[in-house]
Amino acid sequence: MSNVLRATLLSLFGSLAFGGASPGPPATTATPSMPSMPSTPSMPADLVISAGVVRTMDPAKPRAEAVAVRGERIVFVGSAADTKAFVGPGTRVVELPGRAVVPGLVDGHGHLYGLGVALETLSVRGTKSAEEAAAVVAEAAKARPRGEWITGRGWDQNRWPGAAFPTHAPLDAAAPEHPVALRRIDGHALWANAAAMRAAGVGKDTQDPPGGRILRDAAGEPTGVFVDNAMGLVEAQIPADPPAVRERRILRAAEEALSSGLTGVHEMGIDDETVAVYRALAAAGRLPIRVHAYLAGEGRLEGLGGRAPDVDATGTAMFVLRGVKLYADGALGSRGAALLEPYADEPSTKGLLLMDREALARAARLVADAGFQLAVHAIGDRANRAVLDALEALGPGRAAALRFRVEHAQIVSPADLPRFSALGVIASMQPTHATSDMPWAPARLGAHRLKGAYAWRSLLSSGARVVFGSDFPVEEASPLLGLHAAVTRQDLAGQPPGGWMPAERLDLDEALLAFTAAPAYAAFAEGQRGRIAPGYVADLTVLGRDLSPDRSLVDTPIDMVVVGGRVARAPAPP
Repeated sequence: MSNVLRATLLSLFGSLAFGGASPGPPATTATPSMPSMPSTPSMPADLVISAGVVRTMDPAKPRAEAVAVRGERIVFVGSAADTKAFVGPGTRVVELPGRAVVPGLVDGHGHLYGLGVALETLSVRGTKSAEEAAAVVAEAAKARPRGEWITGRGWDQNRWPGAAFPTHAPLDAAAPEHPVALRRIDGHALWANAAAMRAAGVGKDTQDPPGGRILRDAAGEPTGVFVDNAMGLVEAQIPADPPAVRERRILRAAEEALSSGLTGVHEMGIDDETVAVYRALAAAGRLPIRVHAYLAGEGRLEGLGGRAPDVDATGTAMFVLRGVKLYADGALGSRGAALLEPYADEPSTKGLLLMDREALARAARLVADAGFQLAVHAIGDRANRAVLDALEALGPGRAAALRFRVEHAQIVSPADLPRFSALGVIASMQPTHATSDMPWAPARLGAHRLKGAYAWRSLLSSGARVVFGSDFPVEEASPLLGLHAAVTRQDLAGQPPGGWMPAERLDLDEALLAFTAAPAYAAFAEGQRGRIAPGYVADLTVLGRDLSPDRSLVDTPIDMVVVGGRVARAPAPP
């Protein structure tokens, strides 16, 4: 076990991990300590899983052979022989030789409802040109009534010839009688046709909204691309999804997440209508995956004083609304990330700061006063500095006590890297963003700014808590892809040799920690979830083989998923 991993486990678990004095979470978090559970059988277990190896993420017992579960909790971790004492007439025994059991994998930053939307709307992911994307739209238009909106996602101009943003012309030709609105792959730019712009009343005289940009041609006419806050000009006209549609999309996305081996998701930025559907599903026992949710904060901050965050005293709740999500800037791919210096490949812009440090400081105080956990999207180094400044202005220890987070922390000035640890701010990062962005990020940033880019190792070594996720549906949902990116910093073809900026790689245990114990801490559940030990909630992911820090990670099958002691995804028959 590396020294960094040991130090990180100590910071996460305190005495729970090493037997020393632990400060524990602040009283305001109402996070319980781990329940006392016997490791000897007083009654049979409900489920016993025996495998080739159990990776516990418990420093006291890093490896085992079998796990026994009673109800929602683990009652024994040890040898396969010793678990036989927990087997009774009603015990389900699952023997999976050669497999690996790990704590339930959790995506620390995903969009579960957004994935459901993406699964049911048009996908132009992987298209090689604007014309190819428009051809997908043309096919969809054939089956839609005239005037019905066509929405979708996935285009990426960086992968098209010339890497230039598209215009509305190809979409006009493809669907002249349908309003079309397609989000960029990162969700921070919208490509619309003329019909959509007419529906939104957007024209030459339309002003850029604060924190947004309407791309224009030489004559000043909108080209059809809207960046960040400007997207709302068009999207405000798209009909809202009714509750039944939201429910269907959540359940479909949850099954997709389970098939990827996930037992939980930190759901980033949902509205109250979606919260209501989640609550109904959880109350009815129909939500199959654990969701730690963040309310989309825009327009809702002033009302937080009349609300209270959910507190999960047992660690077993399927849905918890604990936080608020805000945006400090846009994305690097659409040049909306706010940089301290101009873009190397477009010196006329430094990106878009959607909230300045004063607005961020005011918002952070409103969220803190209401007792919610704040998560702020910040990709560029200027945005990250503004967020850190705002959280520091709250006063000593306050951001740490409420476990405030910076989402992405993608480009950070080296001078700001130690501030995450000093402030107790969680760095919520996505390894596959690095391997997706590495073909073009150097051109955006220039070589000198890469020193603080996608800097997982630097942040972890500085003492910061690092949580990993995928940002799906921007990236694929599989956490195995994230593990691969974290330990290799290579694409699936093994490029570049040795990895991109290889000094920032993590070892396998460190990367696995960031998908298990670290998300548990970020969800105020470090005494309940995130490792395999007696007394912990039985959230488990069973893999088709043990993990190796190489290309084999991405091809590792998901054999079984257990959520709260319930088999949510059963192993395939032998």
